Amino acid sequence: MFNRTKTDRPTIAVTGSAGKTTTKVMIAAILRTKWVVFETKDYWNTTEHTQKHKDMILPIHRAAVLEYGMAYSGVIRNHCQIIQPSISVITNIGMAHVGNFGGAIKGIATAKSEIIHGMKQDGYLFLNADDENSNLLETKTFKGKIVTVGIDCKADYQANRVEYVEKGMEFTIKLHGKDCRFFIPVFGKHNVYNALFAIAVADLLGFSSRDMYKGLEHTKITSRRLVMNHLKDGITVIDDTVHAHPAAMKAALEVLSSVGQKRNIVVFGRMPELGDQMTQAHREIGTFIAAQKVDWLFTYGNTADEYGIGAEEAGFPSNRIIHYPNYTRDDFHKELIKHIEPGTTILIKGASRLNMFDTVKYLKEYYLVE
Repeated sequence: MFNRTKTDRPTIAVTGSAGKTTTKVMIAAILRTKWVVFETKDYWNTTEHTQKHKDMILPIHRAAVLEYGMAYSGVIRNHCQIIQPSISVITNIGMAHVGNFGGAIKGIATAKSEIIHGMKQDGYLFLNADDENSNLLETKTFKGKIVTVGIDCKADYQANRVEYVEKGMEFTIKLHGKDCRFFIPVFGKHNVYNALFAIAVADLLGFSSRDMYKGLEHTKITSRRLVMNHLKDGITVIDDTVHAHPAAMKAALEVLSSVGQKRNIVVFGRMPELGDQMTQAHREIGTFIAAQKVDWLFTYGNTADEYGIGAEEAGFPSNRIIHYPNYTRDDFHKELIKHIEPGTTILIKGASRLNMFDTVKYLKEYYLVE
């Protein structure tokens, strides 16, 4: 149980290569079932934002839930100097921003480890037991308590019976010797990890399984994150256009393979900030696409054609790969429409600067439910 005598309030900071915002939202949703909570706005995760948050956290707030973003070394250290967390969550270590670290995943792990060194050293650190790269985190000198979550590997908070249901995911976790079933209103195994972190933090703070269920059930996931748009003729557009990096691309593809019932179309723009890993990373995603339930692959923007090269090398039919370069969006949309039939599910994802949401908007207007 969290010892409130050590601090005025639990200050919870979430970082990681993927899942930061969703984990932050889920934690706050549970805590808000009983407490007045300060929660950072979505995407307000720079040190400039943290400086503003310092003055926004008031005595009325029983807890603060913060998101610490970073693209370079030293940034998370600065976050912690402004607001020092007593509870820290590192969701995972992936390739987001790897181009800023010479292509080395170890560099990202070192930068993320700044939260371990900068938090209260008698606090609580939550890690993903299933994330192999999290083994690179600098935990040896940490004097607080490390708590793990997982699905595949043994963990302090471990989910099983993970299932896709009509409007999200269900899973079971043992809490204090009792099997508890939870529902989250968002798709994907990766989101179960986010929920596990929220449950683990809430359990530490004394919340009941009923509080956890209620908070997670009513979690409002931020826009453009695996949002299901159900249009006419049974057409579904999955809007996941908020960001793009390898782990997120794979997670979205797994969701498409799980929810798509008939024809599945992938529309991918390029992934940014991968440096020397750019070509290899895109081709690896192409290889992953070839192993999923995908019928057509559309790629848009410079270097996005590398997805198709990787997919074709892995056996995906070349005549089902269509690439359009930058500034051909109108032609790209016209071609995409030709391949959509009743019951089609379309996944759209890519670097935010490509404005892939314009394609989502176009399809929503074209197949508007009357």
